[in-house]
Amino acid sequence: MRVLGLFCSPRRKGNTDLLLNELLRGAGEAGTETQKVDICRLQINPCSGCGSCEKTGRCVINDQMQEVYDGIDAADVIVLASPIYFYNVTAQCKLLIDRSQALWSRKYVLKQTMDSKTGFFLSVGATKGKRMFDCAILTVKYFFDAVDALYSGHLLFREIDAKGEIRNHPTALTEAYETGKRLVAEAKG
Repeated sequence: MRVLGLFCSPRRKGNTDLLLNELLRGAGEAGTETQKVDICRLQINPCSGCGSCEKTGRCVINDQMQEVYDGIDAADVIVLASPIYFYNVTAQCKLLIDRSQALWSRKYVLKQTMDSKTGFFLSVGATKGKRMFDCAILTVKYFFDAVDALYSGHLLFREIDAKGEIRNHPTALTEAYETGKRLVAEAKG
């Protein structure tokens, strides 16, 4: 069993990074292999809309997204971790999602089956807006559908902005750790 953490924040050691690390630590201690991929440090080009993936189920762009496809295919649980920028996921996260068109084509155009997975969203945002996460959740749900992962929920934290500020939240890191353990137990069960 493998839990894949897709880290989509350009800020290393920030709030999203700290939360994802705790979630993966909980998953690891629950007895599973974990992998963290720092999407912002990979060379991933935008989708060109060429349509080749609709014929083959593979993207023709030869860049580091090919490694991400392999990680997604091998994962049992996928955790997408992105802070909120302008009420949605980061540009780097959206790039990952757009390039998942190849996986969508595999599933919906070519009717190729993939191993079903669990999907979980982890996010923080600086404002206290009541609808701050709405657009991101919808986007993430469509991403998880494309990669054949059942959306199993999220951890979302408002009014967290300064680097490392999540450490001051009374429950956030513990919630992330416990969520990692729970996701493993559910996937095994």
